[in-house]
Amino acid sequence: MYPAYFCTMAEDLNITTSTDKAEQYQSLTPQIEALLMGETDLVANMANVCAALKEQFKWFWVGFYLVKDDELVLGPFQGPVACTRIGLGKGVCGAAWEQEQTLIVPDVDAFPGHIACSSASRSEIVVPVFNSGKVVAVLDVDSEELDQFDETDAWYLQQIVELVNF
Repeated sequence: MYPAYFCTMAEDLNITTSTDKAEQYQSLTPQIEALLMGETDLVANMANVCAALKEQFKWFWVGFYLVKDDELVLGPFQGPVACTRIGLGKGVCGAAWEQEQTLIVPDVDAFPGHIACSSASRSEIVVPVFNSGKVVAVLDVDSEELDQFDETDAWYLQQIVELVNF
């Protein structure tokens, strides 16, 4: 185990300024993998994933919700304060958990039952995280822009959550 003061990677990410979303993910994903390498603490790894995604993409909110008993409970995140608990099937996060699939919402105001933790959020993507075939968490990402997320985000974010050892 490393001493508490030891950092396995430079504190700065190499942020690409490319306007191509796939190129941004291709640059960021190996850096996230390096951040997680050798670290076994789940909270630390979720926190670094959130920070890296927020730093690269400047999204409004990036965070994890963990399945605890019969609800999602707020985990590590980057952004303004958020809803602490979400029920199964409630809002975009609860729906992604219930349906066990990534949900892309171009306009959160048009999503039935959307939970508005912030009125600044305009679009959202939620990626379920699986362990042994069961959803154990979700990665929730919100943008202040409409129609911010697409299948490129879904594919890369699914790859990134698989790097975290849940």
